Order: sequence, then C-alpha cells, then structure tokens
Amino acid sequence: MTVHFIGAGPGAADLITLRGRDLLARCPVCLYAGALIPPALLAYCPPGARLVDTAPLTLDAIEAEYLAAHAQGLDVARLHSGDLSFYSAIAEQIARLKRHGIPYTLTPGVPAFAAAAAALGQELTLPEAAQSVVLTRIEGRATKMPPGERLAAFAATRATLAVHLAVSAIARVVAELLPVLGESCPAAVVAWASWPEQKILRGTLGDIAAKVAEAGIERNALILVGAALAASDEGLTESALYSPHYHRRFRNQQAE
Repeated sequence: MTVHFIGAGPGAADLITLRGRDLLARCPVCLYAGALIPPALLAYCPPGARLVDTAPLTLDAIEAEYLAAHAQGLDVARLHSGDLSFYSAIAEQIARLKRHGIPYTLTPGVPAFAAAAAALGQELTLPEAAQSVVLTRIEGRATKMPPGERLAAFAATRATLAVHLAVSAIARVVAELLPVLGESCPAAVVAWASWPEQKILRGTLGDIAAKVAEAGIERNALILVGAALAASDEGLTESALYSPHYHRRFRNQQAE
C-alpha cells in the first residue's frame, strides 16, 4: 500500500499530468481538497472508489484515513491543488506516514503561477526586464513569515513577484510594494486560473486594488507584479538564444 501525493494542477481537468491521471485511475481511495479540486478531476478515479473531501477534516482525521486504507492494503491518491513543492501542507502528512512506516510518492503538478502566466499570454521573465520570479505570500493567521522574507525586500530585486494567498489583503500588498516600485509598476491578478470562471485583471500598483474590489475577487487568485508584465512587442529586447551571432553547439553542428 502506498499513498500517492499528486499535484492536481491549477484546476482544468486536462492540466493534470499523465502520471497523476494514471495514478488516480488505479487508486481505490482518493483524498482531495474539495474547495480547490474541480469535480471533473475525480472522474479519473476508478468506479466505486472511496472519495474523501478533506476540506472539513483535521490532520488527525486525514491520518486516520491513511491508516484505514493501510489496514486494508488499499493505495491512496492524495490530490492537492497546483504543485506539491510549495504551500501544499504535505510535510506534516509525510511526517505522520513515516511514523507509521507507510510508503509514499510525490507527483508534481502544474503550478498556479504557470497557469496564470498562460492566462495572461506571456512570459514572466524577459531580457532586461526580469530574469527571476519570486514565489511568495504574506503573513496570515495560519503561517508566519520568517524574518527577512518581506515583500519590500523581494521587490527591491526587481524580479517578477508572484504573490500567493493574498488577494483578500491586496491593499496591504500594494502598501508594502508602492514605496519600492511606485504606482506605475505593472500588476495583474488572475483568479481561478484555468477554471471556467477565470478572471484576469491588469493594471498597476496604483489601481489594481480598486479593480480587485470592483470585481469582487476575494480568493483563489494570484497577484503578479513586475516590469515583465508591461513588455510590449514594440521595443522588445529579444533573447540572444536565437540570434545568428550567438554560437550554440547544436546550431553550429547543423550548419556544418
């Protein structure tokens, strides 16, 4: 028996990986985050599978589900939204599995920031605009931020910022970023990326909070901030990667 942690992707059922889909299809038990996993994804589960919405469950109750499946020798698919590598709260679940000697696997998923960039139709890194992306959040009731991990400090790098779990406090996000980046700094909010109800807002730090309030967006949204969001086709600095003057091993071999 194995517990398979699976990154379900940002929402659209066809954005789960093939490996994740195939694991779902053969696990007789599926634990899923009901508030974030669309019903269409559960259609990949086998007929008669035990489906458990973990939204109302405590960690102890989730652990009890793992132990019950372990006692019956039943593989478990544990669906988390997005990707497992950040903000997935799997570390504490894995610790308990290890305590009981229950094996587990991790299958990555499409992260929300990638889905948001696709919705915006653009890259988050561009030559001479930004070559780094900072994935971060703000301090909330459940999780404190470590010393030094502050939005203003990240903003000073001029990297593209992808701020998670913060749209309900967007005024606070803007207040922390404005002194560093200024009102004209490009900003965007993508809510429910890849879902049918997806919403896209574009603006600047000067007006994005008002646009979010007007649209009534309160959850399931990613805030993106940075110069790369404003890059236009005109005057775009092209990457040297495809320049005829940039020597690459494979291109030079082809020419020979």
